[in-house]
Amino acid sequence: MQDVDEAAAPRMPGGASGAVPPLREEDDGHINPDFVAAVGEAVGRADGERVRVLTADLHEADVGDLLEALEPGDRPAFIELLGRDFDFTALTEVDDAIREDILEELKPETVAEGVRELDSDDAVSILEDLDEADRAEILERLPAAERDALKRSLDYPADSAGRRMQAEFIAVPPFWTVGQTIDFMRETEDLPDTFYEIFVVDPTHHLCGTVPLDKLLRSKRPVRIADIMRDDPDVVRATDDQEDVARVFQHYNLVSAAVTDESGRLVGVIMIDDIVDVIEEEADEDLKALGGVNAEEELSDDVLYTVRSRFPWLLANMVAALVASSVIRLFEDSIERMIALAVLMPIVASMGGNAGTQTMTVTVRALATRDLGRANAWRIIRREVCVGILNGLGFAVIMGVIAALWFGVADLGVVIGLALLTVLSVAALGGILIPLLLNRLGVDPAVSSGPFVTTITDIVGFFAFLGIATLWFGLG
Repeated sequence: MQDVDEAAAPRMPGGASGAVPPLREEDDGHINPDFVAAVGEAVGRADGERVRVLTADLHEADVGDLLEALEPGDRPAFIELLGRDFDFTALTEVDDAIREDILEELKPETVAEGVRELDSDDAVSILEDLDEADRAEILERLPAAERDALKRSLDYPADSAGRRMQAEFIAVPPFWTVGQTIDFMRETEDLPDTFYEIFVVDPTHHLCGTVPLDKLLRSKRPVRIADIMRDDPDVVRATDDQEDVARVFQHYNLVSAAVTDESGRLVGVIMIDDIVDVIEEEADEDLKALGGVNAEEELSDDVLYTVRSRFPWLLANMVAALVASSVIRLFEDSIERMIALAVLMPIVASMGGNAGTQTMTVTVRALATRDLGRANAWRIIRREVCVGILNGLGFAVIMGVIAALWFGVADLGVVIGLALLTVLSVAALGGILIPLLLNRLGVDPAVSSGPFVTTITDIVGFFAFLGIATLWFGLG
């Protein structure tokens, strides 16, 4: 008699039984190497049936993770084997570099067929990374209406609401009734997959108002749409920066907003799922910029690209280190006569650099979220300076005692204590003033603040410590 589990296991060609391994590890949620290996093996055999069995119930986000885990050569073959069963939405879930490599290997007709099934915002996110020739070839294979809608979105600036918007929406005239609107939605086949409100437009397609779905469903059928619509709808311009739009969503707790062109005509809708992606991308860019990493860098990038991306930042830091070293050279006689100074110098520089980085990080993030501006700048500056002074006093006492006991010289504790008080105060001040100044000059503070703050804290730290020591002990 056949075992139940064995009978239920999917059959591989030739009669071999192949149970489907779990997609993710139970302990940490990472994608399971055994699952990836099983898919890779099926792709290598060109076994489309087995690939479908393995991926039948996967969400597009999980398919994106799987694509990233597969060997580069297996990714296009995986998509070709799935054919119409592959959801191209999965390509929006992978790194840009991986998506570009995959699209270069796929046939234009395959991409065109896959893009046709997507919402316009997802289609745009896939097409916008292609070069002009490849993009034009794919667009030419689409029906005229879909092609024109995608071209309109692609004509908007990168990182604008027009690039993020979904061109599919439901718009009705104000004189319709609730019953007409509901019947229209029931009888129309090509409605958007997800929507939260009905848009009300005049004959020239200018936005008049919106009706949330909950209000529509609670109203009687004979009621006119004009009588229940909101005449002050949430609206963003197609040319608005996506970060500004995300801030509006966050501030007013929106789930969707109408997108209009310069003349006020309705051209699309932007949804909360797109805004979540924007918030994640912007936070990712800020975090990378603070660490001196190109915002476009991904884990999938090759070695040479990564080297080119990181080299300029490291070069700027090397220049900063050379400037700090020149300060040390001014006091080389003092260091030769009192070796303890060389031992304690890294502590002063490290404390100053870390304090400056703390303040700079908070400031850059506050500038990015618009929580810091002219209205509260001086109050925040005073706060950070007070924090720097109090931290300086605390660590002056701690390190002063340690230095005095370590080297058996009480005056050395006083010297390093004064130096720490000075450098932590200056680090706090520089950590907020430098990003504010760069922001005022129109320079991205996340990208540019680091080398300036590091240089200033190192110079001030070394100069304060060695200068105070030289005067205090008469080493000059």
